[in-house]
Amino acid sequence: MTEADLLARHRAVLPNWLALYYQEPLEIVRANGRHVTDAQGRTYLDFFAGILTNAIGYGVAEISDAVRSQLDTGVLHTSTLYLIRKQVELAERIAELSGIPDAKVFFTSSGTEANETALMLATQYRRSNQILALRNSYHGRAFATVGITGNRGWSATSLSPVKVSYVHGGYRYRGPFAGWSDADYIAACVQDLRDVLQTTTSGDVAAMIAEPIQGVGGFNVPPDGLFAAFKEVLDEYGILLISDEVQTGWGRTGEHFWGIGAHGVTPDAMTFAKGLGNGLAIGGVVARGELMDCLNANSISTFGGNPLATAGAAATLEYLLDHDLQGNVAKLGDRLLAGLREIGARSGIVGDVRGKGLMIGIELVEPGGSEPSPAAASSVLEHTRERGLLVGKGGLHNNVIRLAPPMTLTGDEAEQALDILGESIVEAGKERTT
Repeated sequence: MTEADLLARHRAVLPNWLALYYQEPLEIVRANGRHVTDAQGRTYLDFFAGILTNAIGYGVAEISDAVRSQLDTGVLHTSTLYLIRKQVELAERIAELSGIPDAKVFFTSSGTEANETALMLATQYRRSNQILALRNSYHGRAFATVGITGNRGWSATSLSPVKVSYVHGGYRYRGPFAGWSDADYIAACVQDLRDVLQTTTSGDVAAMIAEPIQGVGGFNVPPDGLFAAFKEVLDEYGILLISDEVQTGWGRTGEHFWGIGAHGVTPDAMTFAKGLGNGLAIGGVVARGELMDCLNANSISTFGGNPLATAGAAATLEYLLDHDLQGNVAKLGDRLLAGLREIGARSGIVGDVRGKGLMIGIELVEPGGSEPSPAAASSVLEHTRERGLLVGKGGLHNNVIRLAPPMTLTGDEAEQALDILGESIVEAGKERTT
């Protein structure tokens, strides 16, 4: 069966809104290290890692051994109605690493479910259904998380169980505060927050939820300290701060273990998923004990924190820490950013290069201006694939190339990716000027 046959079957039985990359979508059938191989036998350097999920890469013996060891027990699942040793051990480790006082952890199967849980906790604790979110944000595809997503391209419905008010702060390249200094940008966003609280809420807001770096929104990086300035205002009202670390957690930004660390503030709760399982389905919330324990009804999680996922996640976390992957991310992230900015300076279609660590966005524009160019982004996506590199795409205008390779990336692989990206951007630029 060819990939074309598989694509036809896919379209016949799966939803039309289920996005696929590339004019000719590919099937990944094997992988090792930072490389994946498609059904036609072609191998690619993977610079998107299953949307930041294969954080350690592929074929890591320590993780595979941990999963096999659990499989050998015959126990893949028990539910949280029973004690799960691996779940307890992993929760202890995450609570310690969170920096949140008296922290407790609840495991889920995805980042969407983690954010839904955080919203349920916050609204129950504060007895309010009002939420603050950032413009251009993305928090998941379930009912409440779609309701707080500030990006129309990912908002399937206006119906929501929460009342959301959006504030400025995530996307610096465009908008009314574009080009401002860090200090002026923060001051303007704080004033906007105060104005929103006074005009669109009744004051008793439950929480602000924010990504330290906007993921789907195009890897947008706010100034360091923005959320500390926000929290001063939130504390005046008793409003909780939830940091959505689904993409920024586990050292992905290089400089801090959690993305919120760049702002010098401890949130009331953090959500996590993706990289923790290195491909296994796991997410969760870590929060102050008082907040976590505020529910006054029984609950369980059928799959959250199951023995198999927590065994693999524990091995992933220890591998990450034992091999100082955060340090590797910081070093190679700096190299990639510098190289991409050199490429951008020579190109007429790169409007912005931004990011931290191995979480980098390249915003593409029409030649000679700043008009978003989704066509250029689509072209770069195709050209990089032709040259053996897989990258991501996103942003409010779908014009941002997203780079997030496994954190085990090597220097040689980073240089290979820079060469391919440089060639691909040149080709896309030619297409936009002819």
